[in-house]
Amino acid sequence: MNSQLFDGQVAIVTGAGQGIGFEIARQLASQGAGVILNDADETLASDAARSIRESVGNCVAFAGDASKPEIIDGMVEEAVKCFGKLTIAVANAGITLYGDFFEYPAENLQKVLEVNLMGSFLLTQAAAKQMRAQKSGGRILLMSSVVGHQAHKFLGAYAMTKAGLEMLAKNLVLELSPFGITINTVAPGATLTERTLAEDPTYPKIWSAITPMGRPAICEDIANAALFMLSPHSGHITGQSLVVDGGWTSVSPLPDLGNMTINK
Repeated sequence: MNSQLFDGQVAIVTGAGQGIGFEIARQLASQGAGVILNDADETLASDAARSIRESVGNCVAFAGDASKPEIIDGMVEEAVKCFGKLTIAVANAGITLYGDFFEYPAENLQKVLEVNLMGSFLLTQAAAKQMRAQKSGGRILLMSSVVGHQAHKFLGAYAMTKAGLEMLAKNLVLELSPFGITINTVAPGATLTERTLAEDPTYPKIWSAITPMGRPAICEDIANAALFMLSPHSGHITGQSLVVDGGWTSVSPLPDLGNMTINK
């Protein structure tokens, strides 16, 4: 891609203090976009935005819970205040709470639904309203998961939300296309991030063994796919999901969950 492919674009990326979200924000800024970087952790958001500013491009931190309407509205307002417009929104914020279906707590379900579904829906709504008012189109990307396509034990609630996001993208084609706004999803498979490595030091070994390409993804793999979906090169793609999983969904072997701590 052109090194300044996103010159003049303005993006919001939620859940971007580290991991996949951070790499998407970093790559957007490095290719010319102004970025509003959100994370629920104020320190993570501030440090991540500073790192991007000092190394590759223009980035502003905006801390807060990306499932809350006031935080979402604040991010859109901040984008317009800092950069004059909003042209890209990436609903990356999400949480994974494993649990046995028979014992899954209602409070865990509520939290997963609020962050993964409601936060993504409301960001899409707020961003699309701003893009519609600008009359210049835009790009919206929702972060799904391979478990929105294939069953994975102890992830019923999480998988439901990710499948829901893919249906949301398909459905909103009808309402967003007349305004030149595309909406797509990227569905990562197993990915090496700070969180996955902290949760399980054996994660790389386990997923390398059951991924056809011989390794889990790294954040750059997912960000590269995301940037394609956000770029002018994907202008006629909307309502679609791009799976980035090294072939895992083609065969779908599950990892050994014997030592996993399950929320009950």
